[in-house]
Amino acid sequence: MSRPEVTSATVSSRPQGGSTAAETGLSLADSALDRLMPMHMVVGPDGHILRAARTLQKLFPRRDLVGENLFRLFEIRRPRGARSVFDLLQAEGGRLSLTLSQANASQRNLKAVIVSLGEREGALLNLSFGFSLVDAVRFYDLTAADFAVTDLAVEMLYLVEAKSAALNESKKLNLRLQGAKIAAEEQAFTDTLTGLKNRRALDHVLARLVRDRIAFGLLHLDIDYFKQVNDTHGHAAGDEVLQIVARCLVRETRRNDIVARVGGDEFTVVFLGLVDTSLLMEISSRIIRRLEEPIQRGGDRLRISGSIGVTTSERAPYRSIEALLAAADDALYASKRAGRGCATLAPAQPDGGAKTDSVTP
Repeated sequence: MSRPEVTSATVSSRPQGGSTAAETGLSLADSALDRLMPMHMVVGPDGHILRAARTLQKLFPRRDLVGENLFRLFEIRRPRGARSVFDLLQAEGGRLSLTLSQANASQRNLKAVIVSLGEREGALLNLSFGFSLVDAVRFYDLTAADFAVTDLAVEMLYLVEAKSAALNESKKLNLRLQGAKIAAEEQAFTDTLTGLKNRRALDHVLARLVRDRIAFGLLHLDIDYFKQVNDTHGHAAGDEVLQIVARCLVRETRRNDIVARVGGDEFTVVFLGLVDTSLLMEISSRIIRRLEEPIQRGGDRLRISGSIGVTTSERAPYRSIEALLAAADDALYASKRAGRGCATLAPAQPDGGAKTDSVTP
């Protein structure tokens, strides 16, 4: 069956006003129609497509639209129930709403305007993507050449592209700023020499634990004979000792425990959820034994030990952070007075009714 062809469209217009109201026929070549309306089609009275513009043809890359039936390629959403070209021409203002039967949902909505070319000539439809324009450009690989020069859709695409680029840059900047913020916060909470938490981080953790009423054990350690190491072997040796002590504490604690360097040679360990004092004292003894192992540094053997004070969040009335830290500090100095190299459990009562218990490993 041979397909009907149309090589030009004729539009008749009637001049307004004047004494000679003669009809004027305007014939547009195919090239002119393509430039003005890259998504137009001409359909015959029976609904068969007589001509399809270049951009519209891109929506159906594997088939020639000429000769196809309009109502098989498109679903008519407005006017409702339209089954013929005549029905389409009855739409108010000639405005149509269509969907592509074969397209994905995000690219299928189309708008159109239809005008009559005469009772025997059929109709001219000019289509657009409407709100699905951006998705359609991406899905059908459209370029600016696929739109009329005067089509504001091209300007909108540039705006969308510019906005998208700006949003992407903004996201990248936000990610960089967020990363810098995290790094700064991490640095602010970290002891640079040992890599442990610092006093600021410890205060932050303890405040949260006390606020949320989370039970914990507290161990406060001071390195014995650290001043002699510094005085005899220099500050580099002292720094190395601090790093060795830090590694020892990390090995003797769990992943979720908090180990902090809170002073020159002072360390604090927070044991989350651990309030068994006998177990805390056992851990303290094990730490002291490890610290007393000689440290070989070149031809020198460095010797240190540790004095420890132990308390828990449940040993009343140490309910404030200051009171808890003071109790652990008092117990630490009790260990110093007891001869160093031992751990002392802070009393449970503020009046000293229960004596401190020192344990020497």
